[in-house]
Amino acid sequence: MEKNEKIYVAGHKGMVGSAIVRELKKQGYTNIITRTHKELDLCRQNDVENFFACEKPNYVFLAAAKVGGIIANQYAPADFMYDNIILEMNVIRSAWKNGCKKLEFLGSSCIYPRMAPQPMKESYLLTGTPEKTNEAYALAKISGLKYCEFLNRQYGTDYISVMPTNLYGPNDNYHPTHSHVLPALIRRFHEAKKNGSAFVTCWGDGSPLREFLYVDDLANLCVFLMNHYSGNETVNAGTGKELTIKELAQLVAKVIGYHGEIRWDTSKPNGTPRKLLDVSKTEALGWKYRTELEEGIRLSYEDFLHNPTRAER
Repeated sequence: MEKNEKIYVAGHKGMVGSAIVRELKKQGYTNIITRTHKELDLCRQNDVENFFACEKPNYVFLAAAKVGGIIANQYAPADFMYDNIILEMNVIRSAWKNGCKKLEFLGSSCIYPRMAPQPMKESYLLTGTPEKTNEAYALAKISGLKYCEFLNRQYGTDYISVMPTNLYGPNDNYHPTHSHVLPALIRRFHEAKKNGSAFVTCWGDGSPLREFLYVDDLANLCVFLMNHYSGNETVNAGTGKELTIKELAQLVAKVIGYHGEIRWDTSKPNGTPRKLLDVSKTEALGWKYRTELEEGIRLSYEDFLHNPTRAER
């Protein structure tokens, strides 16, 4: 990408999109296009087509999505599937119709089969059934990456897909029931410390293994791949390191300074037993994550404390 070429970041208000905008600016890109949801509803086909016909961006980072944790996905699977498929198809097709040089689609590691061999290679996609708790979201993301693949095959486009592991960092969602595990733990332990609670109750039994990537590291990879990777196979974005949810809870408590008891509610779902990405492809391309988990949690907690509206979500 040339520094002055027109770059559209879809979803720039979200955690991933805002990180990509920060990274682009940091690297000296000067012609970044954004639209808020009020300015452009990506689920409205005509509006999206008109936007692309008018702006004709050279490059697109598709980071917009309807996201949420286990409870949100279980409560509204139809909404998660419909909204994500519609907005993906609208953006990707309009980019193609208006001569976009390259598009990067952001997905999620939940696309891989629930019981896939670990660590999960990109080639394991569609070799088994997804985790039921986020099946609708996974199917929508698979549809997006496959549409990019099919456009490449049929029309010779250069559209790529990136599948991040669990993300966290600035501008995360800390909603008490609709957030992902790490921001949910940050909020829970913060409130327990603030209220002097003797114990904190966490969901599940703490045994699932998870991998976490700081969102600014992902943004750096996204720009790197836009400049250095082309291909139909998706690219995993992760650290190659994992820990149990119990260990994660203990680490969050340590960073926040909470010294009470941690209890586990086994009536709540655990989700996938293990989810670790194989990151050998990104390492072979010459990229590696930078931010270790404890430092990333500290930075995330600082963002939480200094942005009261985020804490209230």
